[in-house]
Amino acid sequence: MAEAARLGAAARGTTAPNPNVGCLIVATDGGIVGRGVTAPGGRPHAESIALALAGERAKGATLFTTLEPCNHRSERGPTCTDLVLSSGVATVVAAIEDPDERTAGKGFARLRAAGIEVRVGAGAELARDSMAGWLTRQALGRPRITLKLALSIDGKIALPSGESKWITGEDARAHVHLERTHCDMILVGRGTLAADRPRLDVRLPGLEERSPRRALLSRGDPVEGWEMLRSPADVFRLHDVNDLLVEGGSATATAFLAEDLVDRILLYRAPIIIGEGRQSVGYIGLDAIGDAHGRWEPRDGRQLGIDRLEVYERVRPEEN
Repeated sequence: MAEAARLGAAARGTTAPNPNVGCLIVATDGGIVGRGVTAPGGRPHAESIALALAGERAKGATLFTTLEPCNHRSERGPTCTDLVLSSGVATVVAAIEDPDERTAGKGFARLRAAGIEVRVGAGAELARDSMAGWLTRQALGRPRITLKLALSIDGKIALPSGESKWITGEDARAHVHLERTHCDMILVGRGTLAADRPRLDVRLPGLEERSPRRALLSRGDPVEGWEMLRSPADVFRLHDVNDLLVEGGSATATAFLAEDLVDRILLYRAPIIIGEGRQSVGYIGLDAIGDAHGRWEPRDGRQLGIDRLEVYERVRPEEN
């Protein structure tokens, strides 16, 4: 299941509006006879690809998948439950049940009714991490939103003049480009667009085609080549976006944090002190220090050349 989750995670940013599922088929002798991951655009599904590779070798095998095989009809192809039923697979091991009410347990029920052994729960945390964007959209009706901040030791994102290139070093900037490959859309504010004219593409060799769509947070006139969000609340209409990366300046970061729409923070801290300069975040509605505690959980930390990356995830009441 760990390998299936790894396969699925590699497809983040390419499968929306579908989930980025990973699937492996293991024959009775322990050999892997099929691998699959949801294709760009959402079809074919991971199970379909893995079963096609396995062919007759799927008979009696065990299928590992990070998500319950789909059971709802589509004009784009047969359900994965139908494909599994016709494949001769003896056992299905799934990390999590599909939260989509069109499938939600129905695929498992059909498989069990046909005599296929079904086990659920193995590698559930790994699967949830790999599909966090799609699962957030299922649960909250919007993409998972990651806020990227690059700042100095003293929390500044730019000099008083607005100059900010480059606070962080090459390793940190390369990591940002890698993060972009995992997102369907990247957003900045009007001020960042005017000051930096950012390309917001992926400039890693071999991954250039993984550049996400570009969005602009602005109430002004539309800008060619950019999708417009008039307010942070417009994320609820992004039904074809699983992961949104926010890279705007202080005003944009503040707007999303004030609406409690940030699920994850990537904080790149450079070993420099700026002193007087532009703050990373403004007022977000907190009037007591106590209200700030318990909201964010550190999930990762690593050195990127001279810079330090800290990753935080929002702790939400429904998760406790």
